Amino acid sequence: EKPTENFSAILPANEFAEMFKRDGLKGGHVIALGAGNDEAMMSAIKAYPGGLQVGGGVNPSNAMQLLDAGASHVIVTSYVFVDGKLDMARLEEMTDLVGKDRLVVDLSCRKKDDKYWVVADRWQTFTNLEVNVETLRNLAQFCDEFLVHGVDVEGKMCGIEDELIQMLGEHSPIPVTYAGGATSVADLDRVKALGQGKVDLTIGSALDIYGGDVPYDAVVAWQRKEEEFEKQSKMGGSASAGASGAPTAEQG
Repeated sequence: EKPTENFSAILPANEFAEMFKRDGLKGGHVIALGAGNDEAMMSAIKAYPGGLQVGGGVNPSNAMQLLDAGASHVIVTSYVFVDGKLDMARLEEMTDLVGKDRLVVDLSCRKKDDKYWVVADRWQTFTNLEVNVETLRNLAQFCDEFLVHGVDVEGKMCGIEDELIQMLGEHSPIPVTYAGGATSVADLDRVKALGQGKVDLTIGSALDIYGGDVPYDAVVAWQRKEEEFEKQSKMGGSASAGASGAPTAEQG
């Protein structure tokens, strides 16, 4: 199945990064989609030091370079899957290299036979790893956060994966960022509720800055309101769902 390009921005990746820095949105994703994007990716990282996570072809040969350039975390995806199976030795290698607190494991998944299975190789290959309680608990030992795209709805602006978000909120011992299917600012509140305040939402294609209909300024305003609520709340340890943009560095 050939990927579909929904939108190609005129602005370079570093200008989006500067926008997120200006508005205090941490945790956005710079994803290199294929070859020829290193320069664009590095420019975005350097524009917002410590504010962006970077993925797309991350492996032991380039991970430290990306972190040294200013990425807060590196996102590991296909490198830790070999022939459709999770390679624990490779995952441990990445954790030992960059440190648990700077590694994000991508568990982007598709539904098959009423279960969610991690997909690799640009989401084209089903692996043998099911996203369930056991997987979340085991892999949480090796990373700081999970990134989970609901691949069946990713980029389609057709609604979020309620069942998946609810499961992530109930069972993940570490923070999770979910992406896929968002259509409105109201989805931020929906994810907050479904994920029990433990799942963040990335809005990508639906944002007006990426050709969609969701006003970027409205998302920033929602985030400011959440931060103010947390600041004034007397209840410790209750996190809320956050919002982040999702810049991608793509040649073309």
